[in-house]
Amino acid sequence: MTSVARSDNSPSLHAPELPTEPLFVVEARKPAVSTTLKDLWTYRELLYFLVWRDVKIRYKQTLLGAAWAIIQPLLTMLIFTLIFGKVAKIDSNGIPYPVFAYAALLPWTFFANAITASGNSIVGSAHLITKVYFPRLIIPVASVCAGLVDLAVAFPMLLALLFYYHIRMTLEVLVFIPLLLLTTLLAIAVGMWLSAINVRYRDVKFAIPFVVQIWMYLSPIAYPVSVIPARWRLLYSVNPFVGTIEGYRSALFGRSFDWRALAISLLVTLLCLAYALHQFRKMEKSFADII
Repeated sequence: MTSVARSDNSPSLHAPELPTEPLFVVEARKPAVSTTLKDLWTYRELLYFLVWRDVKIRYKQTLLGAAWAIIQPLLTMLIFTLIFGKVAKIDSNGIPYPVFAYAALLPWTFFANAITASGNSIVGSAHLITKVYFPRLIIPVASVCAGLVDLAVAFPMLLALLFYYHIRMTLEVLVFIPLLLLTTLLAIAVGMWLSAINVRYRDVKFAIPFVVQIWMYLSPIAYPVSVIPARWRLLYSVNPFVGTIEGYRSALFGRSFDWRALAISLLVTLLCLAYALHQFRKMEKSFADII
């Protein structure tokens, strides 16, 4: 039996050596605002599809569909008109009470539904979080943005009420857009914070409806700010929805703006957004383990 010697030029049967240095380094980044905005822009298509998913799921197999976006604030306005307008006779500053209430209920309904949906969004998207990486911040932001569709559907009813009560809009109505942006940022801040702590403490989902209800009555929705004693109005304006709601009414009815209350609302909203973003980025690394 003859043996065949392997030449030095023949391929080696041994596995190739692994590199001594890693090819990719995965590490956490500092939760900077620029990083957050960059992540949202990079995954903008995912954000769009999550928004569209939330809108379709909300009205899937419903009889009235998107009409619920109008029915909810409209029925609440009718109840407020009966109780606060007719029975309690709340002063609406010379504005017909139905349109006075609806002007506040429209953004409030968006805000309340947005923080409720976004507060439960992380837990509801556990099947995504545990399987694939993407910026977790997109989930609560998508839930808030989906509520803007409902707001757009319900807005024509406000125009119809303004037309019915012969209320002419002025150029001040353009302030409605930055006020809506301020409301959206506040909803993102509150919803983002609630969604993060809801992962660890599941009883948060039971507390959210209670907090929303209390917050509504602490805001000038069924009543004007003028019913609050003057010495308490500065403290009352710490509620970021006080200046915002009064700003909506001033923009729609051509009244003078309370710029001090609006400045306080803007400051409180930005502080809430910074705190919520910091807490969310701090806790998101443990979402996949806890959820």
